[in-house]
Amino acid sequence: MPYFGVHESIANGFDAAVYKTSDLGFDCVQIFSGNSNRWANKPIAPEDAFKFKEALDETRQFDPLIHDSYLINLASPDEELLEKSVARFAEELERASVLGVPRVVTHPGAGKEDPKEVAIARVARALDRIFESLPEVSTRVLLETTAGQGSYLGGTFEELGAIIAACDHKDRLGVCFDTCHAFVAGYDFRTRETYDATFEALDAAIGLDRLEAFHLNDTAKKLGSHSDRHEHIGRGEIGLDAFAMLINDARFADKPMYLETPKKETEEGESWDSVNLRTLKSLLNQ
Repeated sequence: MPYFGVHESIANGFDAAVYKTSDLGFDCVQIFSGNSNRWANKPIAPEDAFKFKEALDETRQFDPLIHDSYLINLASPDEELLEKSVARFAEELERASVLGVPRVVTHPGAGKEDPKEVAIARVARALDRIFESLPEVSTRVLLETTAGQGSYLGGTFEELGAIIAACDHKDRLGVCFDTCHAFVAGYDFRTRETYDATFEALDAAIGLDRLEAFHLNDTAKKLGSHSDRHEHIGRGEIGLDAFAMLINDARFADKPMYLETPKKETEEGESWDSVNLRTLKSLLNQ
């Protein structure tokens, strides 16, 4: 059976995010390591890292995941932005190491007017520089599937596969499959036939062995729209059948699956995270 997680705020502390997700019934948590919209963050205090690890132990949670800052663009042709992005992403890996988080997930970035192959090579070089600058840090990097809007990389499995292939340290790389992003990028997995075709395509371009995590999000936008609008599970264009196939797929039985659905409460005052988790669990063994 897969295990379910959710993205949670660290506003009240790293440990508070763990306790909140545990109270809601989740097995794991995804967090930002700092303010996702700032270039600079204060160092993680040793006592905060200790409390985070202690909270994971107490709640028996595992596979915490960090999502990197939204400011980072490792594909940028702007030299200043690229250098800031390299430094910030290296910091993300260091912060993950301090917290004992094994993986950081990132969007590959946007190459602006550059051809995709140029942007892909730039991302690979940036990742190699980062890995080589941190020989003592073993944190893995998960490249996330994206909606493929504009010049953003990651809208096709082939683009992610090309980044991995071009990277000298490809042993440090995996993939996170975001259901909303993949769907609006053009991958239809709502029927058994299209579901099988989607993961056959991923296997051919990347390899299923590199698929290490999932973001579970329905979408408010149409197939192939390239518009990233997350929706609650079963209440968008993807629908319940696709999620039932995914969470019951034996190939992914040991993979963490994190919700990134809208956070507001229901009209009855219940957390939507709880509602979405209940929906997912109701689909198990179908």
